Amino acid sequence: MDLNIKQIIFLATSLIIFSCGNPSKINQSFEVEYKGALKNIMHKGDLSAKVKLSEYENIENLYALGAIENLKGEIQIFNSKPTNSYVENGIIKFDSSYSKKATLLVKSVVKEWSSFQIPNKINTKKELENYLEKIASENNIDINQPFPFLIEGIAKELSWHVINWKDGDLEHSHEKHIASGLNETTENIEVKLLGFYSNSHHAIFTHHTTNMHIHIKSANEKIAGHVDELQLGQNMTLKLPKNEKNSATRN
Repeated sequence: MDLNIKQIIFLATSLIIFSCGNPSKINQSFEVEYKGALKNIMHKGDLSAKVKLSEYENIENLYALGAIENLKGEIQIFNSKPTNSYVENGIIKFDSSYSKKATLLVKSVVKEWSSFQIPNKINTKKELENYLEKIASENNIDINQPFPFLIEGIAKELSWHVINWKDGDLEHSHEKHIASGLNETTENIEVKLLGFYSNSHHAIFTHHTTNMHIHIKSANEKIAGHVDELQLGQNMTLKLPKNEKNSATRN
């Protein structure tokens, strides 16, 4: 009889703790939404449009990145202002409208950001990823759910590309994506970087070797595209959604 009473008490206590103390069930004030998947592009050659950017034209505080339909350029939207890039006759061009369609898109709406100075000892992408996880965890962001981030400052070295995929080519690789359009390594460049972190969306909107997908917009507005490699400079700033956790949804 004593054992049964102990079991009842244990079960009742566990139920109370679970119902009151599970933070992952709390509704958050922003979410990360994605359309399309890298694995469908890489393995199935599916380059078709998954969403019209015009669906988001009237949304304030929108941050988004991705690839244009048929892999004919890169999507960058900072605070509802598109700086989409594509290649024409070997030259980078820009489109500041919502007229494009996306074969891959990751987006979020963030009204407020908290700023953190990145320690100068943080240099590589892997070091940035580890630092990002640490700071996010310390500032009420669930790192087991995807979240957006911004980085601002002067990057020591940054390799980027704007894809311009050849029609009919069905053999995809990351290296071929880089080589298909414009690609360059730039030093000591003032940038604003938009990224999305996730440890559970490999081959969806991050590559299998990283938890981050990052795009660039340079301060001189001459570069915008996908970030391949990155070495941080001194005194760069990281921005995270202010005191928020997040969740991912897909339609």
